[in-house]
Amino acid sequence: MRADNSRHLIEAARKRAEQTRRRALRALNHLDDTDTPITFEAVARQAHVSRSWLYSQPDLRAEIDALRTRHQPASGSPQAPQRQRATDESLLRRLEAATRRIRQLEEDNHELRQALAEALGAARITRTTGSTTRSDTPGRHKTKLIGPC
Repeated sequence: MRADNSRHLIEAARKRAEQTRRRALRALNHLDDTDTPITFEAVARQAHVSRSWLYSQPDLRAEIDALRTRHQPASGSPQAPQRQRATDESLLRRLEAATRRIRQLEEDNHELRQALAEALGAARITRTTGSTTRSDTPGRHKTKLIGPC
């Protein structure tokens, strides 16, 4: 008859469960310390455990939910990780570029309005005089141009 070695198996399973729990707690602490968003997926990946195991552990599940709530931004929108956030200098450069672009668009808009006013003036002269000679082109007539209303 064989000896009952089940106590060795039970002890090995208990140690393995303790190690898994320690890994999960270390992962939670690491994610909390680095301000990484805390999700079941992130904890499972960091601890090398399954999400279903995390969900089956009431105390770990409660801790994940508590940390998740604590780390949520007040605005309700998730923030980008620190390494992806824009620096003050890059934001300033983007603002300067946008300002230059706005000035250019305003200048283009002014030029287009002026060209439209001249074209409408030329069209008005053509309608009134019925003439389409070269002297009726914008800038060559003596009639004052009226801009758009």
